[in-house]
Amino acid sequence: MATLIPDGLIVFPAIDLKNGQVVRLAEGDMNRATVYGDDPAAQAMIFADQGAQFLHVVDLDGAFAGASVNGDAVRAIVERFPGHVQLGGGIRTRDSVERWFDLGVSRVVIGTAALEDPEFVRGVAGDFPGGIVVAVDARDGMVATKGWADVSTTSAVDLARRFEDAGVAALLFTDVGRDGLLKGCNIEATVDLARAVAIPVIASGGVAGISDIHVLSLHAKDGIEGVITGRALYDGRLDLAAAFAVAAAAA
Repeated sequence: MATLIPDGLIVFPAIDLKNGQVVRLAEGDMNRATVYGDDPAAQAMIFADQGAQFLHVVDLDGAFAGASVNGDAVRAIVERFPGHVQLGGGIRTRDSVERWFDLGVSRVVIGTAALEDPEFVRGVAGDFPGGIVVAVDARDGMVATKGWADVSTTSAVDLARRFEDAGVAALLFTDVGRDGLLKGCNIEATVDLARAVAIPVIASGGVAGISDIHVLSLHAKDGIEGVITGRALYDGRLDLAAAFAVAAAAA
């Protein structure tokens, strides 16, 4: 496990995996998937060649299954990508956390288990300093779990505050209603969350272009650590080099 050391706002290109392919979903709906390629490791290297030092990978099938499904694709990415890989999707046991760290993942993202088994998350956060990210996925402000299929009665802020003293590396906040739709990141909700807790926050969901990166970079002082972007990159709406340049200005 390698600890991420942020330098300015981190831009995480996203690789979402479904049936071994690179896809993007609309609002987390598995039936609304756009396929962007069938070689995830090659896509990781494209991002590396464009200067990416950090990568966000999600096993979408695993998020629904509750266990790794696209493990072979993840391993291929980790083996080839020269930087840090942050992985989420179906990671709900200590064994799975340990296995991914042993294979070279830098951070694991835990979502459903953060709501259903917070003591598990607190335990691994203490045992793997700097390695655990808690996913705070929200639909209309309420936490969504199990691949966003279920919506709880717990607010995003309340969930985040449960881990205030747990030693988690960051919170990954996604507005599910914007994810994959290029509507623009929910900056207000993201900043509100960052101001409500002492844990760094990574923004996700709906990034439409360079303006989202710019505005988020202005809030780095509020606790915004990074931003994840997927469809905007794949559709050519966001130039990765330009995103890195804007993000670096937050340092």
